[in-house]
Amino acid sequence: MAGERARVIVVGAGIAGVACARELVAAGVPVEIRERARVTGGRMASKRFDGRPADIGAAYFTVSDPDFARVVEGWRAAGLAREWTDTFVAYGPDGRHTVPGPMRWAAPRGLRSLVTELASGLPVVVDRLVLGVEPGPTVDGTPADAVVLAMPGPQAALLLDPALTDATRAVQDQQWTSSLAAVLRFPRRRWPDFAGAFVNNHPVLTVVCDDGDRRGDGEPVLVAHTTADFAGRYLLQPTTAAPAVEQAVRDLLALPERADHVHVHRWTYAKPAAGGAGAYHLDDDGVGLAGDAFGEPRVQTAWRSGRDLGRELARKLTR
Repeated sequence: MAGERARVIVVGAGIAGVACARELVAAGVPVEIRERARVTGGRMASKRFDGRPADIGAAYFTVSDPDFARVVEGWRAAGLAREWTDTFVAYGPDGRHTVPGPMRWAAPRGLRSLVTELASGLPVVVDRLVLGVEPGPTVDGTPADAVVLAMPGPQAALLLDPALTDATRAVQDQQWTSSLAAVLRFPRRRWPDFAGAFVNNHPVLTVVCDDGDRRGDGEPVLVAHTTADFAGRYLLQPTTAAPAVEQAVRDLLALPERADHVHVHRWTYAKPAAGGAGAYHLDDDGVGLAGDAFGEPRVQTAWRSGRDLGRELARKLTR
């Protein structure tokens, strides 16, 4: 392929897809990112309520990879990310206790702002629904030298032509769980001090975060994430889960007042339960897969998967 300008279509503008595209652009490989939503971010999603962002996807991120640490330092220097807490509390059958852990990072403007910054200058086409990836490879009839699907495996499976056997097999190896994320605004802060809480052995809740503490503005907002079993009963009509989630949060934290507002967001594919081997998938058909299914389900994993796939594609397409 020497002397030719390669072209890569990246489907999905979450952090994995954006990290992949950045590596390709840095190597001089023309790229187009297609995103079905109206904004970038993927599962690092934030939604505004009365002008204030609340994170409804990933709750936070941690840093251990030196290369990712340099990216995060850039976000911090720009005022986009900040160290949040290294201590959660845990609720369970044995009561409430503190749980020390790694430093968890948050974003005052919402985690989506980090992906938006990372995508700055990249050719992103939003509100672009991709219908199929066929041998060639081609994306909705558009030929490319390679295609990257940066999304949960079950979503990628809907796009792949069965003739792309290696990629199809790779996404079939992935297993995902569902969740609901509920943003609850209360009249005032009446809960015990905590940054975030793991909720163990609960029929409804898995994690509850003090979004006012996470955002740093002290607003009386909590964000709760539910169990997969509970979410499974409400995937068709997630808004109907609001009363049960609100009651579970109020019971957990002994809150006397009802929430002024509850918003429920559905994540059909919230978290990988079992993923693919290696850091990414790339086959001889020119189809690549990237995301946090290739390792621990972490923001850093998704970034590293996209970065590594982008580097490998750049190596192949520019040699």
